[in-house]
Amino acid sequence: MPEARTIAVATAAAGQRLDRFLAAQLEGVSRSRIQLLLDQGDVLVDGERRKPSLRLQGTETIAILGEPHPAPLKAVPEAIPLQVVYEDSDLAVIDKPAGMMVHAGSGTSDATRSRGTLVNALLFRFQSLSGAGGELRPGIVHRLDKDTSGLIVVARNDRAHAALAAMFAGRRMRKTYIALVHGTLKAQKGTIDAAVGRDPLRRTRMTARPTQNARSAVSHYEIIQRLDTRFGKFTLINVRIETGRTHQIRVHMASIGHPVVGDTLYGAAGQLTETAPRKREPGKLRLGRNFLHAAELEFAHPLTGRLLDLKSPLPRELEDFLDRLERVG
Repeated sequence: MPEARTIAVATAAAGQRLDRFLAAQLEGVSRSRIQLLLDQGDVLVDGERRKPSLRLQGTETIAILGEPHPAPLKAVPEAIPLQVVYEDSDLAVIDKPAGMMVHAGSGTSDATRSRGTLVNALLFRFQSLSGAGGELRPGIVHRLDKDTSGLIVVARNDRAHAALAAMFAGRRMRKTYIALVHGTLKAQKGTIDAAVGRDPLRRTRMTARPTQNARSAVSHYEIIQRLDTRFGKFTLINVRIETGRTHQIRVHMASIGHPVVGDTLYGAAGQLTETAPRKREPGKLRLGRNFLHAAELEFAHPLTGRLLDLKSPLPRELEDFLDRLERVG
């Protein structure tokens, strides 16, 4: 157990709430962490447990018994079902469902937030993975967004991890996605060559506008089907990406005025509304995820050289969504 840290409350702090006082005193410690310390009885005011709402008098001595900065988390195995498309002693390819995070974020401070990820499921299934990604990302060579489904390759040892990482960096991994976007794309094929970087105004987004941290990104698309429905016009496309920037396809399609259906972060409507019929209320259609699916991975096995061409069909919820759009077309 760490030594107790004591803080003498100055008279200038009289009237402040205990939790807010601690937040100002403990630099870099989150409010949720402070709340946890208080709930666990790891904060004593003049030797007693007190509520977070306590108004300080400016004469107290506060003892912090727990560790304000918790030890870094590491992923733990969880018995979560996995759809394994391919596996050998070096690597595996998983068909990830939408709604599952690949791994917890590096800033994760709550143990419950590091559960339920693809990494947790991988550790249970394979027991050991490459350690190159660190304790929160074992085996992870590349990522898919939480609301994107489809194929993701993972490394089972460090040698495979290094070889796979070199393949991604050298653009020797052919990755093809299926997306449904708003509007009608005119050309049958097209290429979007626009650098992608962090949006300086909204840090949860990426942007294709020029930024200091932008990195080159290239996406090639080809039309599968154009749909003209009562909910609007849409285009179903294949997208092959040469690079793997964060949110690349979503950013690229939005940048040309055709956001991915369901992608509210980049301008798509959260709910589709049928053009008003004359004799009844307009129908509404909601997907609840992005219509983006990693459908194919083609690459030479990094250690054996064997060609792997792996495919994943559209998930049922995306097929059903297309069927509903076409039924009212």
